[in-house]
Amino acid sequence: MHRLLAGLWFTCLAASIPVSAQQAEVSLKIDVVAWGDEIGGLSLKAGDKSADITAQAFRYSEPVSYSGPAVMEIYKNGNGKVKPMPAPSKEDLEHEMKPLIVEEPKAGEAGGAPKTGLALELEKRRQKAPNLVSLAKLPSSCRRATLLLAPGTDGTYLSYVIDDDPSKLPLGQIRIHNLCPFPIAMRCNDAPPKEMKTREVLTVPAPEGALTYEIAYKDGEEWKFQEHNIIPVRADEQTQMIVLRSNNAFFKSADGSTGGFLQAVTLRRGKPD
Repeated sequence: MHRLLAGLWFTCLAASIPVSAQQAEVSLKIDVVAWGDEIGGLSLKAGDKSADITAQAFRYSEPVSYSGPAVMEIYKNGNGKVKPMPAPSKEDLEHEMKPLIVEEPKAGEAGGAPKTGLALELEKRRQKAPNLVSLAKLPSSCRRATLLLAPGTDGTYLSYVIDDDPSKLPLGQIRIHNLCPFPIAMRCNDAPPKEMKTREVLTVPAPEGALTYEIAYKDGEEWKFQEHNIIPVRADEQTQMIVLRSNNAFFKSADGSTGGFLQAVTLRRGKPD
């Protein structure tokens, strides 16, 4: 058995995203990334139809400056320069978005628990502003963040915020996010393997300017080897790797294959201002 699979254990974790609506003011730069197809026509201010932020599929575009409430409103006015895409099916949403969705306890036979937190707040605000499509809770005392937007229901989007302040994401290191529905195990630069549950994060130094890694995932009770690879990690960049499970066309080759059970995205930016 491959050495990465030895001695691994797994404990279920009930993860959740903080959703308390706070009125504190923040000021930072945000990189908006689409978890799926490109999203056009976005803006961060009510009534600002001149703004046309485009969230590119699984990659950075131009950063956006934001100053305002810590609970940021995200609006959508048309599609901008992005060609409209068919709405994802229920199966696609369940397959792709599970790591980003905060699962809530079932409420008997009544069809599930009522919405809470940001989901409930979004529903209320959309009654007055139908083009409001998402709310995102931004971290305080943060200079830079990544906002992942994933298609939800009824024209809304799920938001997942990553705090990329230099204190959290040092230059010359790589931060690994497990955003797939499976626990994974990473062996980085020949160090002992570390298990990462869904939404867990691991920051790894790269003194030689690269990350050499092996990755496996746990399917049921069985660990399965995924790949061995090398990622350059430059001393003057913030680098992060997102491990996910997606059937999006972004990851498919000309023959329709994805090259592996899991996918990985590498995001890079220069030294923050």
